[in-house]
Amino acid sequence: MNRFESGKHFHKIRLISLPALAFILLLFLFLQGVDSVADTTLEKQAESLRTAVDRSIIQCYAVEGTYPPSLTYLEEHYGLTYDKDLFFIDYQVYGANIFPDVTILRK
Repeated sequence: MNRFESGKHFHKIRLISLPALAFILLLFLFLQGVDSVADTTLEKQAESLRTAVDRSIIQCYAVEGTYPPSLTYLEEHYGLTYDKDLFFIDYQVYGANIFPDVTILRK
């Protein structure tokens, strides 16, 4: 047996493992990017929902002269829709002429 053969075997393993490690690193970076885009999209959806709720509340006040008594009222009379599996809206009314407290949370 040649004394230099063991060095060649190690060199072959290194040649195979470097591309595999590079692939794993690139896959990890790709998945991190996808996760980041998904988080950004959810944040934009929450912002859009907040804007829609505020506009519906203001429209109700402008038309009826009082703030809506509940979130269900906005859904039924002003066409507010949202993904209830994705967001939770806490709607607290303090009076007919006081802007309601609205908190939007991701589930």
